[in-house]
Order: sequence, then structure tokens, then C-alpha cells
Amino acid sequence: MMEISTRFVGTRLMDYNAEITWRHTMNYAAAIDDNNPWYFDDEREGGIIAPPMFSVAVTWPIVERIWEYIEADDFPVELLATQVHYSEHLEFHRALKPGDSVTVKGKIAAILPHRAGTHVVIRFDAVDDKGLPLFTEHIGAMMRGVKCVDDGAQKKETLPHVPLFEGEGVLWEVPIHLDSLRSFVYDGCSNIVFPIHTSKRFAHQVSLPGIIIQGTATLAFAVRELINREAGMNPQRLQSLSCRFTGMVLPGTDITVQLEGKDEKEGGTGLFFSVFNRERKRAISGGYALVRKG
Repeated sequence: MMEISTRFVGTRLMDYNAEITWRHTMNYAAAIDDNNPWYFDDEREGGIIAPPMFSVAVTWPIVERIWEYIEADDFPVELLATQVHYSEHLEFHRALKPGDSVTVKGKIAAILPHRAGTHVVIRFDAVDDKGLPLFTEHIGAMMRGVKCVDDGAQKKETLPHVPLFEGEGVLWEVPIHLDSLRSFVYDGCSNIVFPIHTSKRFAHQVSLPGIIIQGTATLAFAVRELINREAGMNPQRLQSLSCRFTGMVLPGTDITVQLEGKDEKEGGTGLFFSVFNRERKRAISGGYALVRKG
């Protein structure tokens, strides 16, 4: 069995720099059919901003070639072939907008044993050209079949707390049809490129039933509904977002975004949500979004 040690927790990644353009931010919004004027009306006061989920497109070039960024010569890079996107947590400090120069700093925040293998969490901190925070991402990969050889370690200050929903109920739900070209559109508009989303041959080679929709695309559709229905269509009210990716979504099928509960807080509202695939299995579990008061 392949193994990994928690001694790599704290290992830093090389910095990554990106320039945000209107074409990139508009394309991302178009990929999820989100015509919110905050993303497209460049005559609005203050100009346009990026959809919150655009953050994952900013960090993707690092994730795509993570072995080139890890500053540890002895990191077992062969294990990276076993990983799948498992968890996502985003905290939004200031909306991204065209013209921003972004620097992303990263480190391995946690290596945790899991019944399916090992859960590795990387923390990304994105700042502008003045060093001011833009967003913080904790992206978790499940290394399938890889044993964590010790008890698991994490930098306790870096892993965010996510409230758990213990109730039952449906406050609202909305079906969304994902057409047969959606994974190709999202691939091209986001530049989040991985062949299981565009190559039937590759998908079959890795034992998938066929091309699958990107997990971040499924999440972005859910975020679209949460902002439009619970934040007055104001994306700047979204403070944080988290979930686990637990099921597949196939192109040409429907997903159902379901709001299951609310938690009223002094500064805003916590929203508990799930996304179901056509088999009514959770494609996204443990969804939580914190929306600031308007």
C-alpha cells in the first residue's frame, strides 16, 4: 500500500501570480448561465466583479501542476495520481474584479487519515498588489488507497470550522438542467482543464461511466441560486462557502439544489444546502454558506 507521512504538513508552495481580466470573469459567469448584472453590466457604478466561485479558476493552475509548486524535494509526487477533489472551503475577503493583480501563496495545511485513504488539505491565500487579502481557499484532495502512516496532523489555526446541519427539512429546491455540452463550456470558459470532463475515452480508462461534470461547476450553479435567492442577487454578501464532493453528475441530466436549513446569526445567515444528481444521491454534501446581512 502507498503511504504518506504528516511531516509534510506546513510545506510551502511557490507563489503564483495572475492578472484578472473582464474576459475571464465574464466567461466564468456565462459558463454557469449566471446573467447577474454584477458580472456583466460594465456601466454599473463601481464596475463589474467576478463571481465568487471564480476564485477556483485563479488557483487551478497551481492545482493542475501541483508537483511543480511543492517546495519539498522528497514529497512523493507519484501519490498525486490517486487524488480526487473531495472538499472545498472558501472565505471571501474582497470581491475579485478585472484589473486585479493577484498573488497566491500556498501551503499544505493538513494530512488526515480517512477510511477511503488520506485527506490532504492545501491552503491558498490570495492577496492583491498591496498585500491586502482577497480570498482564502482550503482545497481538499482525497488520496484514494493511500495510508497516512501516523495519526494525522494539521496546523490548527488554518482549518476552518464548518457548522453541521442536524435538522431535517426542505426550505426550497430548484432543478437545473445541465446540457450535454456543459462540461465543455465550463472547461473552455474557466480554463479548469482535466480530461475526465471532456474525453469519454479517458473517463472510461479511469473506470468512470463517461464524461462527468466538474465538481466546481456543480457547486457554482448552487452558489448562483443561493446568491440570487438568499442574498438579494448581491454576490458581495457571500462571506464563506464550504462543501464536500460526494457524487458524480453526468452531462445531459438534472441536478437539484436544495436549501435544507438556516441559522440566523448576529452578522448574517448560515445556509445549509445539498445538491442531488439525477439518482437523488448527494453530489454535494455538507454544503454551508454564510451570507452577510444586506
